[in-house]
Amino acid sequence: MTMTSKRLLCLALGLLTTIGAYAASNVSNDEAGSGLKAAITRGAEFAVAELGQQNGFLGNEKVRIHLPDALHKAESAARKLGFAKQAEELNDAMNHAAEAAVLEAKPLLVNTIANMSFKDAKDILFGAPDAATQYFKRTTSDDLHAKFLPVVKSATAKVQLALKYNAFAGKAAKLHLLPETDTDLDAYVTRKTMDGLFVMIAEQEKKIRADPIGTGSALLKKVFGSSGK
Repeated sequence: MTMTSKRLLCLALGLLTTIGAYAASNVSNDEAGSGLKAAITRGAEFAVAELGQQNGFLGNEKVRIHLPDALHKAESAARKLGFAKQAEELNDAMNHAAEAAVLEAKPLLVNTIANMSFKDAKDILFGAPDAATQYFKRTTSDDLHAKFLPVVKSATAKVQLALKYNAFAGKAAKLHLLPETDTDLDAYVTRKTMDGLFVMIAEQEKKIRADPIGTGSALLKKVFGSSGK
């Protein structure tokens, strides 16, 4: 059994104390579940903090927001024609809008974790490697979109690029070069902000599953410590 498998098994024992693994210890079901919640909360908060800082999106190629492919080609042509500054402004504006918007995610994610049931925790544990990330997508996507969109609109309005993008994208859509879903800059950036957030949450989930004790959660340390691991 690999070290990662051993750690995941430990976490399973911690959550499912009803099987008797911790019958003689001071760790309760509630504490074990709280340990998992603490780890996931820490991961979610870190993801938001990383993306919400200056150049959190712009400086990270994993989540950096680029123009849709059809418009990206037009952007390349525009740069060659001497419009490099305007193209750069658009890219910067999109990513800085995302950085501002993603900060709105923290209270929503924390609240979702607080309301997580024992069944939710168990499903995350025994689900796919990205089960926690999928849980967030399922439970927060609508609320995240509602929170992100006004912030994105405010950010893009300041640089007055949304109207130019929308007009250009609308023409591209009429030529069937661009999906209708990508013709509105604010909606596009909002969607990409959510995509980037879930990418970072998935990365944190991967780290938690590989090294749950390393998350620094006192409750997780208590759970694992009681098992002698």
